[in-house]
Amino acid sequence: MRATHAGPTVAVTTVATLLAVAADLSAARTTLLCAAVLAGQASIGWSNDWLDADRDRAVARAGKPVVQGAVRPATLRRAALVAAGAAVVLSLALGPLPGLLLLVLVACGWAYNLGLKRTAASALPYVTGFGALPAGVVAAAPGTPVAPWWLVVAGAALGAAAHFANVAPDLEDDTATGVRGLPHRLGATASAVAGALLLGAATLVLVLGPDGAPDAVGRLGLVVAVPAVAVAALAGTARWRRYAFPAVMLLAVLDVGLLVAGGAALG
Repeated sequence: MRATHAGPTVAVTTVATLLAVAADLSAARTTLLCAAVLAGQASIGWSNDWLDADRDRAVARAGKPVVQGAVRPATLRRAALVAAGAAVVLSLALGPLPGLLLLVLVACGWAYNLGLKRTAASALPYVTGFGALPAGVVAAAPGTPVAPWWLVVAGAALGAAAHFANVAPDLEDDTATGVRGLPHRLGATASAVAGALLLGAATLVLVLGPDGAPDAVGRLGLVVAVPAVAVAALAGTARWRRYAFPAVMLLAVLDVGLLVAGGAALG
């Protein structure tokens, strides 16, 4: 369970499930979608720890189960492949279009793990995958509606912010093992600023994007975003780096929860 990267897996699955509720999916389809996203996220987490096993051992990354000897890379490989297969079956059971959109996120996660993380395009899988996720959720509703532009843009911005925040604690270890993604090339301070700006932009789009003036729930969302954006901005300092990614994930869940409470039309 720890090798699934449980925090992000639970957060992304929760966001997708809340969006399904907001998009008026039936209970059965919401459950199916939840299972599909959970399987996809588990496959991404397991493949990450499997593919990075040697690198994590080289820098003695103590928080990794494979480094602790609690699980073997071969076990993670099998689990990742089985979960990926389950994600394909479950996603396509929702229909061709929503299924393919949901699988874009899975494919992006695997592409990141397989090598994009080492390139200047390291943010691309996050932007693409998290932009496709809300589109896939909304498309799973009756009539296969198209997600509103602001929901897709906010998802892409949150994904990019998550990338900068997720990498922040491991910048030195990554560089030591040859990983030089976009955050590594920009440096800790610039990456922290970029992540904070993206996080704030995502919240603004979610609040201001729907038709009509922001209501009390939307204004609450802006207030809630302030501390998370502040923590993300501080991710350039060693003391605050480990808090940036949880702050982004928490804000993503809260943003979508407030979106559901506000009754915004998603289709």
